[in-house]
Amino acid sequence: MLGVGQMFPSFSLTATVAVEGEKSFQTLTDKSYKGKWLVVFFWPKDFTFVCPTEIAAFGQANDKFAQCKTQLLGCSIDSEYVHLAWRKSHPDLKDLPFPMLADIKRELASELGILDPKAGVAQRATYIVDPDSMIRFVSVTDLNVGRNVDEVLRVLEALQNGGLMPCNWHPGQKPLDAA
Repeated sequence: MLGVGQMFPSFSLTATVAVEGEKSFQTLTDKSYKGKWLVVFFWPKDFTFVCPTEIAAFGQANDKFAQCKTQLLGCSIDSEYVHLAWRKSHPDLKDLPFPMLADIKRELASELGILDPKAGVAQRATYIVDPDSMIRFVSVTDLNVGRNVDEVLRVLEALQNGGLMPCNWHPGQKPLDAA
């Protein structure tokens, strides 16, 4: 599995970006948000139970990530058409403010090393990637356990703040003084 200090892989994937007609799909690459931080999070499959709770929570926090000059990108191994159908049918997903990437060939999940060997789906992984495409944080949980969006945001802000951040650091607190 690719980890902290390694480069996030190049990709070109179709994303579901809206729920209406021709504007529903867009090709996105690792260069689409040049100069921005990225939070790229993967879920196992659409039309499941834990996944929409996380996706909706990221959607609700989108403005906070945007204030940190960070683009959210959600991703699973489902196609853009499955993403679209799910968004249309699930009330919490209709108005998502971020793209849902379709990794149907499992190329990005495989390159990252997060393709679950038993289930054949992307593991529940979260990556924070800096503007230079370096992975600065990675977390993977069991397929049945949702992640904490507030913790992802806290870590992002700590990384952007710089310095030595103590356990349980929160925005507004100072870094440790190593002198």
